[in-house]
Amino acid sequence: MQRPIELTIGQLQKITLQSQGLLQASPFGKGKKAVLKALEHLGYLQIDTLSIVERAHHHTLWTRIPDYKTKYLNELVKERTIFEYWFHAASYLPMKDFRFVLPQMLEVKHNKSHYYNADPKVMQYVMDTIRAEGPKKARDFENETKKPGSWWNWKPTKIALERLFLQGDLMISERNGMQKTYNITEKVLPENIDTTIPNNLEFAKYLVTTYLRAYGFTTVKQITHLKTGNSIRKNVNEVLNSMLEEGSILKIDIDGLPSVFIQSNLMEKKVKKDDLSIRLLSPFDNSIIHRDRLKQFFDFDYRIECYIPKEKRQYGYFCLPILFGDIFIGRVDCKAHRKEKLLEIIHLHIENQNIDLELWLEPLMKSLRQFTTFNGCESLKLTKVSPSKLTATLKKAIKKNEK
Repeated sequence: MQRPIELTIGQLQKITLQSQGLLQASPFGKGKKAVLKALEHLGYLQIDTLSIVERAHHHTLWTRIPDYKTKYLNELVKERTIFEYWFHAASYLPMKDFRFVLPQMLEVKHNKSHYYNADPKVMQYVMDTIRAEGPKKARDFENETKKPGSWWNWKPTKIALERLFLQGDLMISERNGMQKTYNITEKVLPENIDTTIPNNLEFAKYLVTTYLRAYGFTTVKQITHLKTGNSIRKNVNEVLNSMLEEGSILKIDIDGLPSVFIQSNLMEKKVKKDDLSIRLLSPFDNSIIHRDRLKQFFDFDYRIECYIPKEKRQYGYFCLPILFGDIFIGRVDCKAHRKEKLLEIIHLHIENQNIDLELWLEPLMKSLRQFTTFNGCESLKLTKVSPSKLTATLKKAIKKNEK
């Protein structure tokens, strides 16, 4: 029987932020090697099309790899060490984990009513064309449009490409911005990659170990997030119980919170002291993408508001959480005006006012300077601050930093 384990919320916060690579300056090293190391550690990296500031997949890596270059991801795709597929959303995944997307690929292939309901003749045409002529982008095909009112009015070849990609017949061999290039899977997949289909328990173990490695601790709800099927929770619980018996994880119960499963080796590991730097996180950063977990364990209620009507927004169209050490102190709505090379701070919200301004002001200025450069901008404009009493101090600090 496991002895009672006591951990404070503060200890859990530090454990998970350290596991996420957010308490050190360069937790995964430097350069392109660090990108692969980070992705293999985190398990996946969400891809997003929004470019109000630098896109989420680049932003998330830059937060953890100070010398990150946006070209690295595409280079790793071309080197076939990472690939694109669906995790809980469109994502980059380590190539070594390829076999764990096979069940979903087969499910799409056998689901005739899938929302990418492509014409079989067009799918065959797309496959034959790529086999004969090599990798293709959607725009390389004839610009045939579907009838008005059809789903997104996508041309049939585009729908066929997406369906063939999701069912595993095609893979993305490179990407230029959001423009994807498709190729036959056999020509992209390395020969040494395991392609045996995992059984249900193997898949559950993959999910459990991925979340434990990336977050330090996890919950059943987080592991099964958006994973459908009646058996997934049963299999996850079976894996967790097996790991509890062997002693590789421990179970912790805290009043008012779901049961937490934590890696046993982390109980003895000292959490490194943070340098009290500020990190502006992407709305799709791995550390905050599970909103319920963020609220439960950090008491930070975060929702991205670009998908809700303007009049209902509280913080702004594309607010970024502000992490100061291991505390979320607020959020900032900003926009990169790339033609003007200007990063606009549309609205800076400082919500935790219990921390002395002198502690976080300079780290915030440093982070904003770095974020400005990362977004290809040269100057910074502050439009609004809440609470308003901080406006003069922050504008002065920005002006001082631009000299």
